[in-house]
Amino acid sequence: MIAGFKSFILRGNVIDLAVAVVIGAAFSAVVAALVEGLLNPLVAAIFGAKDLSGVATFTLNGAEFSIGLVLDAILTFLLVAAAIYFVIITPVNALAARRKQGAEPEPAAPAEDILLLQEIRDLLASRREP
Repeated sequence: MIAGFKSFILRGNVIDLAVAVVIGAAFSAVVAALVEGLLNPLVAAIFGAKDLSGVATFTLNGAEFSIGLVLDAILTFLLVAAAIYFVIITPVNALAARRKQGAEPEPAAPAEDILLLQEIRDLLASRREP
């Protein structure tokens, strides 16, 4: 049982996942600093509120609705997605394309009708030979 656990822990995808969680936590701090340092002051300058959660709030039958809170979550998601795309995905795709340039493409497999004709040819050739 211990050996199975050791092989599970040392498997590459578990280590990759652990690294991803640590990088994600660090990246979350970067996004939080970006929101607190740049976006919230920009929102305060435009809307007069300290952040988007206070923008477009209204009360209806004692329930408080906050459109700004939803906008804040959407904006944070878009910032994280854009940063991941431009900082991680784009460079990795460029690296993969650069690695692929030196590789020779595999020849395309013949079409099914060509394979059938080749099989017929081989059968006819084997009948002719005594």
